[in-house]
Formats: sequence, C-alpha cells, structure tokens
Amino acid sequence: MTIAEVCKVCDVTPDTLRYYERMGLIPPVARTKGGIRDYTEQDVNWVRFIRCMREAGLQVSALVRYVALFRKGDASLAERKRILVSQRNLLAFRIENQRKVLERLDAKIANYEERCATWEREHLRKP
Repeated sequence: MTIAEVCKVCDVTPDTLRYYERMGLIPPVARTKGGIRDYTEQDVNWVRFIRCMREAGLQVSALVRYVALFRKGDASLAERKRILVSQRNLLAFRIENQRKVLERLDAKIANYEERCATWEREHLRKP
C-alpha cells in the first residue's frame, strides 16, 4: 500500500506515519526500488495499534519500548505484557478521574438548569 492509501485507511496524515516510523513506533517500512514506502497489511495493523494506544493516552516512550521488545521476539513476551498492564492501569486511573470530573460537571450543569428554571419562572411569567 502507498502512504496515501494507508492514510485513508487509518485516518492519519502522511506526517503522522513518517513520525511513527522515525520514532520507532512502527517497524521500518519496506520501500520500492524507487524509494517509496510500501506498506504491508502487517504495517497497517501496527499503525492501527499505535493509533489506538495513542488515542488511549499511552506514552510514546512506552510504545517505543514495546515495539523494540516486539522485534526481539517471544523472549520479550513477559516484559511486553508488563508494559501493557502498566499502561492499562494508568488508563484506568485516568478514566476514573475523568468519570469523577464528568459527575462534577453534570452536578454543576444541573444546578444551573435549576437556577435558570427558577429565574424563568420568576421573570418570564405571563401576566
């Protein structure tokens, strides 16, 4: 696949793909004889995985380490799992904090809705 096709399929920009490759977030992509990136389905799966992990808030450094370990093969399975478990726990913590923030916002909004309704009853009564 060309970079344009991968961008469309994965909803990323060419700059993002190049960044992923430069940072080691995806394994090096093969190139044609003309030097153009030639993405395989496995490369696309890496892009999808990295996008998902980044959207979940995983740190670039953790993902770089994970990819480097992946390239070492099965000997790194336990360490890769530890990275994912650690990042999962951080994500769960952030989700719980965001849930609390959402509850607080909902309470504030409910307060304003009640205050607005009261104001409307007092000031917009029809004579």
